[in-house]
Amino acid sequence: MTRWTSLPATAVGAAAAKPLQRVRIVGIDPGSQRTGVGIIDVAEDGRSAHVFHTAINLLAADDFAARLKRLFDALGEILAEYAPQEAAIERVFMAKNPDSALKLGQARGAAICALAQQGLGISEYAAREVKQAVVGTGAGDKTQVQHMIGLLLDIPGRLQADAADALAVALAHAHTRSSVARLGIAREAWRRRR
Repeated sequence: MTRWTSLPATAVGAAAAKPLQRVRIVGIDPGSQRTGVGIIDVAEDGRSAHVFHTAINLLAADDFAARLKRLFDALGEILAEYAPQEAAIERVFMAKNPDSALKLGQARGAAICALAQQGLGISEYAAREVKQAVVGTGAGDKTQVQHMIGLLLDIPGRLQADAADALAVALAHAHTRSSVARLGIAREAWRRRR
């Protein structure tokens, strides 16, 4: 686990260095086959550090209801272990296949229930918002997201796509909360101005 600390105090009579405050954010990229989970720590100076990432594989479950239970249980275990303070999840986009969109919505609902059970407030982000925050364009592809997440969080090697997307959701939330704090207005009002 990453611990944030300030630089050692070097001035004569300076107080002992105190740790920087940090917030732990979990990002979720919901899916009916695999759900990405990414956790980062964000220091008060804006630096982000990788804590954890995974893709919860749901395909081993016997039926769709068992997939949703597996997602709920696995995510609950991760949340209990890493104790994030804030949560962000990707919004459902309209898929070409209505059945796929419905299943994705149900998986997203299971993830939201797991987050809510832990008492977390949940911020939602469209895929374009996430890509804009991480890649610099809302039209970035998965490969670009994977590459930028590796660079931004100093993670070597190629990331699994769902896990990279989840870390991107967490980073988008970190960037948005920072911007909202600087602007001093509600996120909804800030988002309307974009």
